[in-house]
Amino acid sequence: MSLSRFRLITFDVYNTLLQFRSSPGKKYGEIGAMFGISNNNNQLVANYVQSWHKMNRLHPNFGLKTKITYKQWWQMMIDGIFNENGTHNTPPEKIEQMTEHFMEYFKTSVFWQHCYGSVDFLNYLKLQRHVESSGQKEPPFKLGVISNFDPRLDVLLRNMKINHYFDFVLNSYDVGYMKPSQEIFDRAMEAAEIKDLKPHQCLHIGATPATDYFGARNAGWYSLLVHEKSAEELTRKYGQLVEDNHVFSSLFDIHKKISNDYMRW
Repeated sequence: MSLSRFRLITFDVYNTLLQFRSSPGKKYGEIGAMFGISNNNNQLVANYVQSWHKMNRLHPNFGLKTKITYKQWWQMMIDGIFNENGTHNTPPEKIEQMTEHFMEYFKTSVFWQHCYGSVDFLNYLKLQRHVESSGQKEPPFKLGVISNFDPRLDVLLRNMKINHYFDFVLNSYDVGYMKPSQEIFDRAMEAAEIKDLKPHQCLHIGATPATDYFGARNAGWYSLLVHEKSAEELTRKYGQLVEDNHVFSSLFDIHKKISNDYMRW
């Protein structure tokens, strides 16, 4: 298997293992409608993007650095989605009610679905590990998750029925560091509990060039990118080389390449 050089393989979650069932604008529009707020979904999409960037700039890592709880972070985020640019004048008590609903809704398959090929690839890795570990005390490699996420991640993976594939799950809020910081990749190596594990024996697969691809490479890991753009386009955008054979449109394509032993590192 062309993954035999690795002793640790980790995944991001958003747009790698799981994706939204529909656009954020539609989902937030549905939540608003439940609480009697009529919405223009296109405006909510714009507000979502604006509020997301604002909150990450002012309160990084879901408020950990600025001493607010991740629930308060999401409440401020939702207030921005529904009240930015004069969209609505939604009262604070309704924002709080919507946040409570969203916090539960966000952990379920109503909001999320598996990305194309993710479950099949995880099953493939599980089978390979079983086959290669025959007669050995330790598995040939371990699997983990490294995600810029709040503490609901474990429940989400359990609800989506993929938590059992992983030896550990790290969310940035509990770890105290976000990708692309090297510290979160170092923490993953510790969590793997593999004796004498070296960075070059680790592989991270994710969907965001800056945090997943370059973050892992800067930590001394190998990395693969799940992305709709070509390596050439990404290299132009980020000003750093993205290898052509490191970019795939889905985990299905990575699975196919690896199972046929065509992967070039």
